[in-house]
Amino acid sequence: MKIEVKKVDAVRRELKFEIPKDRVSQKFNEVYEELGKVVKVKGFRPGKVPRAILESHTAKLAQEEVIKKLVPEVYHEAIEREKMTPLDLPEILDVNFKAGMITFTAKLDVKPDVKIEDYKGIKVTKKSSGVTEEEVSKTLEFLRKGQGDGKEIALDDVFARGLGFPTLEEFKKSLTRQMEIEKERQNRLDVENQIVGHLLKKAKLVTPPSLVKKQFERRLHEVIHRLQQQGLSDEEIKKREEGIHKELQEAVERDVKVYLIVDKIGELEHMEAKEGENLPAKVMEFLLKEAKWEEAK
Repeated sequence: MKIEVKKVDAVRRELKFEIPKDRVSQKFNEVYEELGKVVKVKGFRPGKVPRAILESHTAKLAQEEVIKKLVPEVYHEAIEREKMTPLDLPEILDVNFKAGMITFTAKLDVKPDVKIEDYKGIKVTKKSSGVTEEEVSKTLEFLRKGQGDGKEIALDDVFARGLGFPTLEEFKKSLTRQMEIEKERQNRLDVENQIVGHLLKKAKLVTPPSLVKKQFERRLHEVIHRLQQQGLSDEEIKKREEGIHKELQEAVERDVKVYLIVDKIGELEHMEAKEGENLPAKVMEFLLKEAKWEEAK
């Protein structure tokens, strides 16, 4: 089998295939053998139709079947032989059946080469998760106004009982705990964002347009669906479209880069995601363990 590989750019590849006569002929034999078992021709029992008659009745179908079977087969062989990692299914073009041979072109994006160093020992600063009395008071005031519906409501045990707590003091304790948990969650996200920011600065890679496009379309569909559920009209959504596109494009490009960097770190650290595991989450856990933590002053 003849394969010509053209490197279009850092991630785009174009493969031109020429499948020789003997391989095509062998596949035709297999296909006619399968068709002979099921094709009905008047005057013959199934499985007993002579090859020449079978060919005259099913030539077009046989050719379609041969192409359908051979094209993916040789494409996968080529990918393994050339040690390529495709990011998605290829675009198959110019399939031709000529002089007993099959020729076609496959266009695809491969996983880009990612260069990343200094990903261990990243300096991160964690803020305190403590909640001040002032923060609790502000939240209480916000809740009081929300409950009041324009009426004045006192912050007392009666107010607390309306929210399912025996006393105001018990409610304040519960509220403080909830606020601390939320702060801890936000602080954890902040630390992860610090790590991601470091990786994006340090890594060198080309972002594959096909992967960005696919993710962008998926996310855009989700955003529009969410806005429709919120009751926005098509006209209102159209007005917001430009802003949504710009914001999404930047977010998707960033997310694709992060995914590829994290994937590369997983590869460098010989990590594998078992069933039910998430490799990016596993890599982030590793990076958090390896990071140099400091408490915010």
